[in-house]
Amino acid sequence: MNSFDSTRRLFLQKTGFGLGGAALASMFQQDALGANPDPLSRLGLHHAPRAKRVIYIHLVGAPSHLDLFDFKPELQKRSGELCPDEFFKGKQLAFIRQQPNLLGTPKDDKFAFKKCGNSGIEISNLLPKLQGVADDLCFIKTLHTEQFNHAPAQLFSLTGFNRFGRPSIGSWVSYGLGSENQNLPGFVVLVTGQVLGAGNSAWGSGFLPTIHQGVEFRSQGDPVLYLSNPKGVSGEERKMVVDTVKDLNQLALDDIGDPEIETRISQYEMAYRMQTSVPELMDIQSEPKRIHELYGTQPGKTSFANNCLLARRLVERGTRFVQLFDQGWDHHGSIFDNLPQKTKQVDQPIAALITDLKERGLLEDTLVVWNAEFGRTPMAQATGGNGEARTKAGRDHHKEAYTVWMAGGGTKAGHAYGQTDELGYAIANDPVHVHDFNTTLLHLLGINHERLTFRYQGRQFRLTDVHGKLIKGVLA
Repeated sequence: MNSFDSTRRLFLQKTGFGLGGAALASMFQQDALGANPDPLSRLGLHHAPRAKRVIYIHLVGAPSHLDLFDFKPELQKRSGELCPDEFFKGKQLAFIRQQPNLLGTPKDDKFAFKKCGNSGIEISNLLPKLQGVADDLCFIKTLHTEQFNHAPAQLFSLTGFNRFGRPSIGSWVSYGLGSENQNLPGFVVLVTGQVLGAGNSAWGSGFLPTIHQGVEFRSQGDPVLYLSNPKGVSGEERKMVVDTVKDLNQLALDDIGDPEIETRISQYEMAYRMQTSVPELMDIQSEPKRIHELYGTQPGKTSFANNCLLARRLVERGTRFVQLFDQGWDHHGSIFDNLPQKTKQVDQPIAALITDLKERGLLEDTLVVWNAEFGRTPMAQATGGNGEARTKAGRDHHKEAYTVWMAGGGTKAGHAYGQTDELGYAIANDPVHVHDFNTTLLHLLGINHERLTFRYQGRQFRLTDVHGKLIKGVLA
């Protein structure tokens, strides 16, 4: 290493890291595209996209689809019976160790299902606001996965692989499409609670360039870490640092010709621009009273509702992929006490997001996704044992079949795809694997999943590995 490289590296470590953190994973399309700036030819977009952007809601822990979207009268009728042998013997379950009883949805109005809208899609009364936008939703009731524990299942759902090290779906989309706003990242993450299990690997860039990693925006303090100027450093002084780093990088670029250096130059400049664009974005106080009432937002507080409104503001400004994580859906016990509390937190803001996007003409080309790492069992997981009362039962992890939905972005509105058996355990028809779901999401963005690849360690990798088929039945 020559003295110039040593001095430059030391300077970047001491003075530039904060700005690098502010720009972490931000997308600068032209540098990422290199010598070929045409994404159609470089990235394999094989048709005009139906969706231009994605808002991807991941419910951490996995909500009970059986009590929200996939009503089973027969399960309700047989609740309390010992489950069939084929549901337990030889099966992979996370916590159930003794053959359990079936657990149906409670028979009271709070948990009752209602046929909604013109489509007649059934949605639980736990989600009354979502019932009002049922005709905009496209359900998949037969999603299945190979993983039954949180971290591997989250990684498998979001990266296509059950171990750490692969790029997340948001990173793949950033790599493929970039951002429409040069002052904001192409992939932004908003978290309520903590992402237990996979952690920030759920939005990591893996072996893709780190400019494609999700940037976590926070509700309190600096919206992005290191975004504000250090104490005692003025804006003019910060700009001098950026300009000096740029000059040093430019010298290295002229000397070495590494295109990665050019990308870094752009990142530092974009980080500086974010000092203005991000605070303006995060200032939801500027929204009219009607919008705050629609979402149930409270400016200045951390909430899922605030994050939903921020998601709309982000896609409105050109961010390509916004991922919302909401913790607290892992209901192994007292599910019928805990589930209503969680649905109350998300029902209004999600319905408001869909309504708001539709009113602004954005839903047509914005894909909204409700997903989780797996579903919940139709059998009870008892919290008591050794003869104790088992009145506070929950549901264990279930990988065989669960329900997700999409809205907008070229999906078939007011539609339900696939069907599970009468007890909600297995798939009766039209199975959809996680790889199929990701294939379809990329297709809606105009991307052929087999052609969006990155060469690493001697082979071409892709989000769907060597799998994935398009689910035509959910396309409008």
